[in-house]
Order: sequence, then structure tokens, then C-alpha cells
Amino acid sequence: MPYRRLPNTDISRLKAINKAIEISRKVSDSELAFSFAILQKLKFFQPKFELALNNLKDAKQKQINGNKNYMEKLRKAHLYTSHFIQTVNLCITRGELKESDREFYGINTNDKTIPDLSHESDILEWGQKIINGEKERIHNGGNPIYTPSIANVNTNYSIFKTEYYMQKQLQKNTQRFSEEVANKRKEADNLIQRLWNEIEEHYEYESSDERKRELCSEYGIKYILRRKERQLLLQKKLL
Repeated sequence: MPYRRLPNTDISRLKAINKAIEISRKVSDSELAFSFAILQKLKFFQPKFELALNNLKDAKQKQINGNKNYMEKLRKAHLYTSHFIQTVNLCITRGELKESDREFYGINTNDKTIPDLSHESDILEWGQKIINGEKERIHNGGNPIYTPSIANVNTNYSIFKTEYYMQKQLQKNTQRFSEEVANKRKEADNLIQRLWNEIEEHYEYESSDERKRELCSEYGIKYILRRKERQLLLQKKLL
């Protein structure tokens, strides 16, 4: 026997609910294959579920749209931060700065390497250290570095920092709406199961199982044929 399969995507869940509501507008109460009580629950739940799905879709799209711009700001902040530290090392090599000047930037005196900037948090940390350190070094009588200047570093760092927190907020929005949909998904599954149970019970005494499934399918209930059943149906069509 074919078996019933409940919707397994949010779109198919919404379609199943909409199908029942749509039929209720075309069929009289006495002919409707499910109760008025479940219809009221569907009508109350449907707009909330649809809104939650739309909110999640919009949140995901905003996150995707913002991510391309964000990645460019991240790249430039990384570039300016690493280049500034490279310039500091070159200035020390040429004798224009002292090795002890590295300490202004939070770098060990003898450390000639570029700090790990592989994570966003690293760039946030080291970008701020460099900006603060260069200001302090100049305040103590040092000559400014110009390639790149701290002003350019600061500009790109500040833009990245703003975009970083904006993107984090978009991620939080997506997560919040995802959780909201997940909670409503359970309610949707429960309502659809109750709805489909009532429909099948309404047609329980039909003359044949095939006729019963045909009538139930008109209400949106999905039946899946097993492999052997599909083969038998194909053979009948070929006869």
C-alpha cells in the first residue's frame, strides 16, 4: 500500500496549509472533509508561519548581500594592517626606527614577523594596537610612517570595524528568525498531521482504498508508491 508522507520542507508545509484553506473557501461546511476547529487553527497559524518564513528569507538575503561588501572591507583592513607592520620592520632594518619602537604596537622588540591576522578578531585587535601605538610613538617625538600612513590604516580599520558589527547583527537576525521558524515548524507539522488524519477519517468508508486516496489527494495529502507498487502501476499502463 502507498504510504502518506508529511511535508518535509517549509515551503511544502505552507502549501499544505494553504491548500486546505483554499478548499474551505470553495466547499460548503457540510462537505468539508475536516472540522471547523482545525480550519480556525489553520487560519490563525498560516499568516504567522508565512511571516516567519518571509522574515527568515529576507534576513538570509540581507546577510548574503552584505557579505560581499564585508569581505572587501575585511581584505583591505587586513592589507593595511599587515603592510603597516611590514613597513615598521623595514624602517627598523634601515635604521629609521629602533627595535624598541615595536613595543609601541604591542610587538616584542626582537619579533620581526607579522602577527597572525587570519581571523577577524585578530585584525580588530592588531588594527587597534597599531593605531594607538603609532599615535603614542608620534606623541613621544617619533616621525610618522607614510607608506601606509596611520590615517589610511585608521580609515580602513574603522570601515571594517563598522561592517564587522553590522554583519554580526545580520547573522544574529538570521539566527533569531531561524529559531522562530524552527519553533513554528513543529506547530505546522502537528497541525498538518491532525488535518490529514481528519481528512482520511472522513473518507474512511469509501468503496476502495484507491478512491479514498484520490479524494484525500485533492486536499493535498501526498501518497508515495513503494518500488513494487510503481512497477505494477507501470505494467498496468503498458497493457
